[in-house]
Amino acid sequence: MSGGLKAALDVRRSESFRLDVRLSVPAGRTTVLLGPNGAGKSTAVAALAGTVPLDAGHIELGGVILDDPANGTHVPTESRQVGVVFQDYLLFPHLSVLENVAFGPRSRGIRRTEARGRAWEWIERLKLDGLESHRPRDLSGGEAQRVALARTLAAEPRLLLLDEPLAALDVATRSQVRRTLAEHLGQFAGPRILITHDPAEASLFADEINVIEHGRVTQRGSVDDIRLQPRTRYAAEFGGLNFMRGNARDGRVYVGKHVLHVAEHEVAGPVLVTIRPRAISVHLNPPEGSYRNTWSTVVARIERLGHRVRLLTEAPLLLAVEVTAEASVELGLAPGSEIWLALKATEIGVQADSAAPGHIS
Repeated sequence: MSGGLKAALDVRRSESFRLDVRLSVPAGRTTVLLGPNGAGKSTAVAALAGTVPLDAGHIELGGVILDDPANGTHVPTESRQVGVVFQDYLLFPHLSVLENVAFGPRSRGIRRTEARGRAWEWIERLKLDGLESHRPRDLSGGEAQRVALARTLAAEPRLLLLDEPLAALDVATRSQVRRTLAEHLGQFAGPRILITHDPAEASLFADEINVIEHGRVTQRGSVDDIRLQPRTRYAAEFGGLNFMRGNARDGRVYVGKHVLHVAEHEVAGPVLVTIRPRAISVHLNPPEGSYRNTWSTVVARIERLGHRVRLLTEAPLLLAVEVTAEASVELGLAPGSEIWLALKATEIGVQADSAAPGHIS
């Protein structure tokens, strides 16, 4: 894999937390590490950058070993040619945009004149010309983000790490800067790793997603792989799906004491079940029609999402259900409302739970 990254990151941060992650990122591709806070994403970045040593495993970049504890190899951070863009950008407040960007190559030992030349090149590429004499305090969030990226790229890294690069932006700015960043990432030819817990960022940037939970990769695949066939509750939330575990037999899935009729008759044993919130219809009385699944429940909570309303229901299944705001008013829904839910068998996603003890491969 010429120019790519191969890594086995084994880092024990405490008695209760261990990072054990394998990564393979070709040159010119972006792998997104997606996961909740505390999952180990930033530890992975620190290990790749060389600021946190490996306890075991290895890091190989473009055929060069950067870390291999078994052989005593550890290339120091300043010699790795790994560029990192952090969420707070870490721009020098007393330096101009030009001087901030030139600092990248200067930190690699490039002479001042050449460093300024490289800085001008990236200022033009990232459409920062006209801002070269500005100080960071004079920049918008999006402009500061591009300056930080320009400074990193001007140093000509072989690996680009972006650790929550949009987290410090307000909601309005973040949406705009996402598109700009996606465009400019294409100008970096090496492997790229983006750390995020934002599904919108993951969907926009990822060639491959690695879902990290509790220090492990729990699922790896394309955006559609994760969205349509999630393997964990967190991955299901990424795709906006309800997620349950159950046992399948003869076209039925047993989730606790509740039985769901499904269209998939081939799968048997432990299964993962996914249901789109919008696929569930809400009624005040037992629904009529061709629904294979109907049951009564109680509204536990209501969340308003613009033109739509999300209901969180109580037993027998704890589900998120989405209806229009108009339907919510018409039905008179409120916490404590007794309702009926209806769901077609074809709207229930079922896949074998390969991680379950009862699974037979």
